[in-house]
Amino acid sequence: MYNKYVKRILDFAFATILIIILLPIMIISIIAIKIEDPRGSILFKQKRPGKDAKIFEVYKFRTMKVESEHNGRKLSDMERMTKAGSILRKTSIDELPQLFNIVRGEMSFIGPRPLLVQYLEYYSPKQMRRHEVMPGISGWAQVNGRNTISWEEKFELDLWYVENQSFLVDFKIFCLTIYNVINRKDINNSQNDTMPLFTGSIEKHK
Repeated sequence: MYNKYVKRILDFAFATILIIILLPIMIISIIAIKIEDPRGSILFKQKRPGKDAKIFEVYKFRTMKVESEHNGRKLSDMERMTKAGSILRKTSIDELPQLFNIVRGEMSFIGPRPLLVQYLEYYSPKQMRRHEVMPGISGWAQVNGRNTISWEEKFELDLWYVENQSFLVDFKIFCLTIYNVINRKDINNSQNDTMPLFTGSIEKHK
């Protein structure tokens, strides 16, 4: 029977194995990040709401320059992206530190992506249901458009996952994630930004 306890055991076991196997890649990534922009930290850390909207700190490899302005002009996300960071994002290697979030029991391999804390006030009761399950490195929304679909579409896909979670669904998402990473699909929403901020929708009052 596939329940949260079985899923947690599988998550912990596979995350531990992958950390060991992928350690050389993570070390190379760390070196590349520090060589290109030595002023910043190796990791990008940010507070995100997890299961039941409990706040935790998510880890990623830093992919942007520390500098956010140039000649008084605010730089876009794509302008701040480092060469190493672009490669890390296209290959999804920047997500590898989240394996430690999985080991800590804060995330799962599969589940709705943990979004910004500031979004909590904008969710409708229906959209808040995405927090009924553990957040994941990849999810149903990520393999069905990722940053190329609207926020409303993302939340509908997240809700579908909440209501249909199973081993077979998780396995399908896992396979589609590998396919998307290999084909570098749906990384950015536009040439200037990775994804616009969510500021609420008509769903808020439903």
